[in-house]
Amino acid sequence: MRITPRPAAALMSLSLAAAVLAGCSEEAAGDKNPASAEGCKPSDVKLVGQVRNESNPYEASWLAGGDAFAKSVGLTQERLTYGGDSTKQQEQISQILAGNTKCLVMNVLPNGDSDTAPIVKGADKAGAFLVTQWNKPADLKPSDYKTWVSHITYNGVESGQQIGDALATAIGGTGGIIALQGVLDTAAAKDRFAGLQASLKKNPGVTLLDQQAANFSRAEALTVTKTLLTKHGDKVKAIWAANDDMALGALEALQQAGLSGKVAVAGIDAVPDAVKAVKDGTMTATVSSDGTWQGGIGLAIGFCVATGKLAVKDIAAANRAFFAKQFLVTKANAADFSQPKTTASDFECGNVFNRVAGPLT
Repeated sequence: MRITPRPAAALMSLSLAAAVLAGCSEEAAGDKNPASAEGCKPSDVKLVGQVRNESNPYEASWLAGGDAFAKSVGLTQERLTYGGDSTKQQEQISQILAGNTKCLVMNVLPNGDSDTAPIVKGADKAGAFLVTQWNKPADLKPSDYKTWVSHITYNGVESGQQIGDALATAIGGTGGIIALQGVLDTAAAKDRFAGLQASLKKNPGVTLLDQQAANFSRAEALTVTKTLLTKHGDKVKAIWAANDDMALGALEALQQAGLSGKVAVAGIDAVPDAVKAVKDGTMTATVSSDGTWQGGIGLAIGFCVATGKLAVKDIAAANRAFFAKQFLVTKANAADFSQPKTTASDFECGNVFNRVAGPLT
């Protein structure tokens, strides 16, 4: 299978603008859906992207992707960060929804599963077009709401197992590992750890020595890894991290302990520093979840609906809540992800669901 490298904000071409608008115009010409007549003028659309913080390279790439998409359609993205504080997130959303919401599009990363419902209900009541990503309770479904257009996530069980298997191979199928978990009240953290557990079952020679939450934070992972290295010593042969930021924190802890290159490390997100580490051989593997694409596609989906080029009622059920494509990155293919390219056609209104890997059930 040919792997298409994931995009980087710096390489988002201005041709994206023509592709998006031309694609949407072509669809509009033959669109008999009343939504086309009722849609907002592109210039009237307000785009909002919200993540936890910009210090996380994955979330920074998300916002950069949103900026690039917004620029491509002649708009700007309002960037919101809430520092992992659920109360602050809800306050920001409430403030946005208190304004003019007729042509409002929001691409939101809920802090945890329990934070999604109030965001969804608020947006639906206000008539704002919403795309959420990563976190939601299983029983909360976009199909039950009018303006919650889509929910996008990745198969965390799959990615968690992929990096677990990669670590098992790296240590010869036997030895102790420690696990750095993410924010525990998130589907991503739960699913990825379930994937690790599946990997451990598949690789009985590998033993989980310890696990602790480091909340997707590099700084917390540095501290936790130091503690666990002191506790378990040379029994630690590998470190499984639920995201790349924590994996990079673990690498720093290993360097400080004089163990660089002696303990295998893997994470998830394919952020630039992690891809470089994989390419250099200091990190075993990561998984591409393409933050730049996520930042752009959430706004693109909402923009196409807001401007009447897509109608929510016409979106296939499998595209209302779905897993997006992801790829395991190892030393063998890391070069493909070091110089990623943007596919402008991904953001055309007729193609915004081209990366659907399967429905979220």
